[in-house]
Amino acid sequence: MAVTVLIPTALQKFTNSQATIECTGSSVAELFDSLEKHCPGIKARLCDEAGQPRRFLNLYVNSEDIRFLEGIATSLKDGDEVSIVPAVAGG
Repeated sequence: MAVTVLIPTALQKFTNSQATIECTGSSVAELFDSLEKHCPGIKARLCDEAGQPRRFLNLYVNSEDIRFLEGIATSLKDGDEVSIVPAVAGG
């Protein structure tokens, strides 16, 4: 099962400058593990010590925010697209 992951520029140093990565996983949590196998070090940038997404990241599955779905337990299927979007704040 292939899932396309859109990688922000700030994390592309872990992906050999690739903006998209094909990975596998039946949930967002499994996808994080798959990403770590292909891009060592990236999971620590995505997840805190408890395995939850870092607060400054927004994660979307097919344009749906996972916070409004099932969080990291959100199911994935073949062909899904996961976007990792750094949060932007201003004042």
